[in-house]
Amino acid sequence: MAGSYDDRDGKIWMDGQLIDWRNANVHILTHALHYASSVFEGERAYNGNIFLGRKHSERLHTSADLIDFEIPWSVDEIETAKKAVLEANGLTDAYVRAVAWRGVGEDMGVASARNPVRLAIAAWEWGAYYGDAKMRGAKLDISKWKRPSPETAPSQAKAAGLYMICTMSKHAAEAKGCSDALMFDYRGYVAEATGANMFFVKDGEVHTPTPDCFLNGLTRQTVIGMLKERQVKVHERHIMPEELEGFEQCWLTGTAAEVTPVGQIGDYNFEVGALTREIAEGYEKLVRR
Repeated sequence: MAGSYDDRDGKIWMDGQLIDWRNANVHILTHALHYASSVFEGERAYNGNIFLGRKHSERLHTSADLIDFEIPWSVDEIETAKKAVLEANGLTDAYVRAVAWRGVGEDMGVASARNPVRLAIAAWEWGAYYGDAKMRGAKLDISKWKRPSPETAPSQAKAAGLYMICTMSKHAAEAKGCSDALMFDYRGYVAEATGANMFFVKDGEVHTPTPDCFLNGLTRQTVIGMLKERQVKVHERHIMPEELEGFEQCWLTGTAAEVTPVGQIGDYNFEVGALTREIAEGYEKLVRR
């Protein structure tokens, strides 16, 4: 699929039914458009099966709860709808996007308790998120924006509003010829990329930031499990920026990113080493079982 995302053939599930792709629209006074009252999931289907699909649907509900609304479709209903979307579009290997939001209704201020909650699910073919970085390693900028304190935002929600500074950071990175940006947190610790978690390797052991103010990704959790199965020691801890110089390898994890090696962050360089390749290849096999 190519071209603008609003002008494609296919079907999108919206509020309980499959409709033509081009008709999947919302009113300009939709609350989420003005106040970011929206949560979403990004998922990948491999050989017709969505990897960790149910966990994604459960997290969608959790995210909605965290930003104070209830999705009127159960996890089971969402799972059924996702399968219907893949089938209707003839897709077996695809990216799946589920999004829930406060729609248009009687409220058009900050409060929106009387507005209905809506849900849509779309799917499309989407290749490697970072292009050829899986071979040579992605190049990352260092963002000027920091992940906020959990006292200022619901950091464990996959909420649209939390991605505003990610978009700004990635635009700045791309303007410098980079694929993405590393973000520090409000305390100055290494946090994550704009849409992916981070892992580092030193002396055969793995270090990854503690997800106490950013999303503990499902792919991140999967990769930690893979490492432990391989008897690789994993340190989940706060990482200072000056430690980047001492790490030998680095990779990103995320549903879209999958496992992507990193070759450079700012002035720091990393090798696409054996452990990075082993985990990337192991993940590719795992999701296609």
